[in-house]
Amino acid sequence: MSIKNIRLEVMQFLEKNVDSFVDQFLIPVEKIWQPSDFLPNSESDTFLDEVRELREIAKDLPYDFWVALVGDTITEEALPTYESWLMEVEGVDNQERNGWSKWIRQWTGEENRHGDLLNKYLYLSGRVNMREVEVTTQHLINDGFDIGTGTDPYKNFVYTSFQELATYVSHNRVSQLAKEYGDKKLSKLCKMIAGDEMRHHLAYSEFVDQIFKVDPSEMMLAFQYMMKQKIVMPAHFLRESGQKISSAFEQFSDSAQRIGVYTANDYVDIMQKLIDKWEIDKIGGLTSEAEKARDYLMKLPSRMAKISERLVIPTESYIFKWVEPARL
Repeated sequence: MSIKNIRLEVMQFLEKNVDSFVDQFLIPVEKIWQPSDFLPNSESDTFLDEVRELREIAKDLPYDFWVALVGDTITEEALPTYESWLMEVEGVDNQERNGWSKWIRQWTGEENRHGDLLNKYLYLSGRVNMREVEVTTQHLINDGFDIGTGTDPYKNFVYTSFQELATYVSHNRVSQLAKEYGDKKLSKLCKMIAGDEMRHHLAYSEFVDQIFKVDPSEMMLAFQYMMKQKIVMPAHFLRESGQKISSAFEQFSDSAQRIGVYTANDYVDIMQKLIDKWEIDKIGGLTSEAEKARDYLMKLPSRMAKISERLVIPTESYIFKWVEPARL
């Protein structure tokens, strides 16, 4: 049997448990929070007063913070790319509306709230050029992404396990910084988004854990492949108006690192967390190739940590069209 057919067979085996995954890791629409819960109520007589208060508090947030927040928002708003990619994964059948496509649709429904909430906050804050943000978002959706997984479910689940934890870290740090700067409302809404990301991380990492139990060698090789390739961020093709593809991501990343929202050390830490979570040092029944892959993975975090120590982040902020320092 080919590797592709084995993966399809494993996905079909795991599909029997999709409903339990949905119940465990996702929240029914009627019970989960919605963006309007954390924004000024447009139906209320106090709406304009609430907006004025939001805008006044927002004045105290520094430049790199706004860049990180805008970048996070654009990343969340590019959700159509992520859903369409995952619908192409082996074992996901949207035409027949199988269990895996149900998971992706409901996961997408939860994720969609994040961009809605952040976008509305940015709009009300009056501190960013919303048209430039919108242009960048449209470019990012138009350009799509290539995360190096192809349609392989094993590789895709490694990616989503890593990326959901990375977005948790980013939103949680923004929440902590907003609280330090005195913006309690922004802090709370970012914390709520971070909570969703953590639940989603737990789900995707559970999928990988289940695959390790039935196809350990191939799962180990897929894990190694993704770590060798390095996990690229969903917004790695980020660009502003009039720019070429990928031209803005490095500057956005520099801003996020300068204020500690997401750093090279976080990348290494997430890698170690996944190694520990899946207990790859204890997995048995591996082929010799998979044993070598395990050895490589066990040593990788310390090697990457040494490399991250040598990284030099520019001290000067790049001036994005999204955020004009004169308006802050």
